[in-house]
Amino acid sequence: MTLVLNEIEARVLGALIEKEITTPDYYPLSLNALINACNQKNNREPVMTLDESTVRTALHNLQAKCLAGPASGADSRVTKYEHRIQEVFNFTRSETAIMDVLLLRGPQTPGELRGRTERMFRFEELSDVQTTLQRLIERDPPLVTTLPRQPGTKESRYAHLLSGDVEGWAAPAESSGASARPSADDERVARLESDVAGLRKEIADLRAKVEGLKNG
Repeated sequence: MTLVLNEIEARVLGALIEKEITTPDYYPLSLNALINACNQKNNREPVMTLDESTVRTALHNLQAKCLAGPASGADSRVTKYEHRIQEVFNFTRSETAIMDVLLLRGPQTPGELRGRTERMFRFEELSDVQTTLQRLIERDPPLVTTLPRQPGTKESRYAHLLSGDVEGWAAPAESSGASARPSADDERVARLESDVAGLRKEIADLRAKVEGLKNG
């Protein structure tokens, strides 16, 4: 199966995948939540400012490619959206995490991928990242490719191929040196998102227990 996503479709798909894993209590996503997820300033490269019409068009195109669409059986008056990447590719959890970071942040080194996938899947060793990348490269057709090493860099970067061949890519200026690692702000926001989701789940569980005691 050949699928070629434009930049906006890749962002919408990546945002859906990320939120399913990192904030499952709020997934599937309403259109407004999806727009906000696409336009986040942290964990995104490049940062985008997408409007409702643009995201709707991307969702329509992703649905035609069987990669996303309205959630079936969602108990809500508001239409919510989900990805369907698993039905198409049957990824392992580690493969999903790698592909999602590549969709959301562009080409990455194995070290960057290990750090930036941590909320979705914990790779114990850098070699585990490289093994996962190799599996994606060996797919038929390949889903990941190794980019030529940039001048002055020690590691090669890897890119997804869901948007076709990657030509003429150059690392953004802020990705050189120490800043290639996730920023403190990125990590802090990621931790806060995870903590808030966990606290909300605990509150919901406590309320359910209280209601159970009242009814008992």
